[in-house]
Amino acid sequence: MTRATLQKKPACRTRQERLEARISLDQKTLFQRAAELQGRSLTDFVLHSVHEAAVRTIEETQLLRLNAQDSRVFAQALINPKRPSEKLRAAAQRYMERFGG
Repeated sequence: MTRATLQKKPACRTRQERLEARISLDQKTLFQRAAELQGRSLTDFVLHSVHEAAVRTIEETQLLRLNAQDSRVFAQALINPKRPSEKLRAAAQRYMERFGG
C-alpha cells in the first residue's frame, strides 16, 4: 500500500464503527489540550492521530532500510553473486524432482 492509499479517507464519511478506550484523567487533559491547540474536537484529534500513527507504522514495516555499508554489501551480492554450494544445488535438484520446474 502506498502512503496515498493509506491516507485516503472513505468517500462516505458515515462512521458506523465504535472504538472505546479507558484513559487516565492526565491523558484526557493532555489530549484535550493538544486538540484545542489544533482547533479540533477531542474525537477528531484522536482519530487523526491514530490514523497518522497507523499509516506510519505500516510504512515502517514495509520499508527495508539499510545503512551505507549494508547497501554496498547487498549491491555487491546482486552484481557478483556467489556460486551455489553443493548443498544448495542438491536441494534445488530435489525440489525439481519433486515439484518439476
